[in-house]
Amino acid sequence: MAAIFNKLLLLLILSASFVGIFGIGVGVNYGRIANNLLPPSQVSNLLKSLNINRVKVYDADPKVLQAFAGTDIEIIIGLGNEYLQRMRDPQQAQAWIQQNVQPYLSETKITCINVGNEVLGGTDTQLAAYLLPAMKTMYGALVTLGLNKQVYITTAHSLQILGTSFPPSQGAFKEDMVQYIKPILDFHAQVDSPFFINAYPYFAYKSDPNNVKLEYVLFEPNEGSVDPNTNLKYDNMLYAQIDAVYSAIKALGHTDVEVKISETGWPSKGDENEAGATVQNAGIYNRNLMQRMQQGQGTPARPSQPIDIYIFALFNENEKNGPTSERNFGLYYPDGTLVYNLGVKSYVLPRIDYSSSYRNEFSIFNILILLLGTYSLLKR
Repeated sequence: MAAIFNKLLLLLILSASFVGIFGIGVGVNYGRIANNLLPPSQVSNLLKSLNINRVKVYDADPKVLQAFAGTDIEIIIGLGNEYLQRMRDPQQAQAWIQQNVQPYLSETKITCINVGNEVLGGTDTQLAAYLLPAMKTMYGALVTLGLNKQVYITTAHSLQILGTSFPPSQGAFKEDMVQYIKPILDFHAQVDSPFFINAYPYFAYKSDPNNVKLEYVLFEPNEGSVDPNTNLKYDNMLYAQIDAVYSAIKALGHTDVEVKISETGWPSKGDENEAGATVQNAGIYNRNLMQRMQQGQGTPARPSQPIDIYIFALFNENEKNGPTSERNFGLYYPDGTLVYNLGVKSYVLPRIDYSSSYRNEFSIFNILILLLGTYSLLKR
């Protein structure tokens, strides 16, 4: 009987850890370029059931903001690239915040406005010139409205802004990007907001599968790589990418700006020429990543600073352009069922009565008490 008790207790502990795996500071990107997704109200319930407390979206849709009201989920909203030119005008920036942020703050935990997405590194130099003025004007509008202590301003970059990424200690931005990035870093330091980077080891593997080891990009056991300047060993590419960004920032005179990973993930399906885009690899990448986040890991260069990550993405999005992989980064299918096992539960339709979640937790607690009582009686 004692052996049975021990097995039951272990199963209960594991079940609790599976359900709470997202409660470890990992956020998720909630993209909606699709015509078959659950309504936002059901998505907010899905996130609550998984104990996800941080989410990032790419716009400021009122239906989404209303759906997250009262959930205590922190939400990053997005200002699209198409708005950057207009948002340099203080009146328009303030009007946008008054319409899209201020009315919801009493109930919805909007913590950040992500101004533009992957603006730098592309071919539109005019858009790049609009970015920082829009960020500054949006921040000024927050100050005017007394919201700058509640909501911060940043922008998300792709790794295309790096000219050198290995060894990590020699990380450097592309020369033609410095004119934009240096003043953006100055802004981050001034207002104490983080530097967002979208980092995808998958793309490095996809572009050179013969030379990039799959185990290295999937957090699987491998021989790793050593930075010859620091002698630090890297057993995965993502941590090397993060430290390379920190080195690039330091080279521009800043050690006072935090780096956060605004997107990372792995596709579960791809075209024939998209190496590694499989359900198995996607599951391995995200499971291993979340396990490391659960351990509170930092990078080799910053071992005591836990990494802040938003996984891309919550759902597969069937209307995204590009290769097949672009439509298959989701942890979930549109109906709320898991694409692969993450150690968490699927969402069951029709909508769950989430008032029962408390009762379920209470039932687990009662079972534990009963088991402990039974065990103590057996020992008498």
